[in-house]
Amino acid sequence: MVSAELTSKPTNQEAVLRVRGLVKHFPLRRGILIKRQVGAVQAVDGVDLDVYPGETLGVVGESGCGKSTLARLLVGLEVPTAGAVTVLGRDLIGARGAGLKAFRREVQMIFQDPYTSLNPRMTVGDIISEPFEIHPGVVPKDKRSARVRELMALVGLSPEHVDRYPHQFSGGQRQRIGIARGLALNPKLLICDEPVSALDVSVQAQVINLLQDLQKQLGISLIFIAHDLSVVRHIADRVAVMYLGRVVEIGEQEMVYSNPQHPYTRALLSAVPVPDPKLRGMLGQIVLEGDPPSPADPPSGCRFRTRCWKAQDVCAEIDPQLRDLEGVKAACHFPGA
Repeated sequence: MVSAELTSKPTNQEAVLRVRGLVKHFPLRRGILIKRQVGAVQAVDGVDLDVYPGETLGVVGESGCGKSTLARLLVGLEVPTAGAVTVLGRDLIGARGAGLKAFRREVQMIFQDPYTSLNPRMTVGDIISEPFEIHPGVVPKDKRSARVRELMALVGLSPEHVDRYPHQFSGGQRQRIGIARGLALNPKLLICDEPVSALDVSVQAQVINLLQDLQKQLGISLIFIAHDLSVVRHIADRVAVMYLGRVVEIGEQEMVYSNPQHPYTRALLSAVPVPDPKLRGMLGQIVLEGDPPSPADPPSGCRFRTRCWKAQDVCAEIDPQLRDLEGVKAACHFPGA
């Protein structure tokens, strides 16, 4: 696969995260007594990404495109089938024991559902301080209580509520608890797996603004995964569009939104609701036919060709690779309008 690194990024700046050829296939097995592998679900299939200090990379795509699997791979919750993941030069794939533990200090995750990602039997103080038990060298024992209160104040929670349980907080407050837990180890990279999709719209804005403020204050990098393109536009510096396990377009946020090159990106953007009633119906909307193909049996050549209005014979024969196109990189034989 061609690197998704943008030439507009400074070449003298080391990437916080570097991903090359990342693959995750889940085997499909059949049989009663003896299970034989009959195929594989190609959840992530050859992804290249770079994330630089202090930037936010947005990752968008339909449900089932591999976004959450990608997130789990990047924090070591899933073992990749192939590929390389490094954080500040530290290799994740070959890390074991203390090396893996050190890697996880640098990369933390905020989960999608604030209701199930917190242990209901633990107080907020215990939840936020739990990373200190796993990594005892980060904060001395006698200073952990004060650090927990600091983190609660940092994310907009009252330190006086340190002994409360998750059920005593609203959804937005629970997500703030998850953010505080993610920041406890002072990570270099925070991976946000659809962190606002389970929240009300008004609360979504509060959490997004909080993440932006924390990024400016702490200088951390973010990977923000979502299916809502309007949310991603608000927070991301660069955007990667995924389809059926692959990145089909990546570039600076403004370039991707104003001049998308891949037909799938154009279709996604055309589906974004228009707030002005006078403009509704005036902007062209692209309606994709059919459902996304199964990741267990993707089409030959371009994976989007079965739903693409531009598809020709070459699309079924040759798998397009990411290439430079007017400020973005797109994997398409017939890019543009």
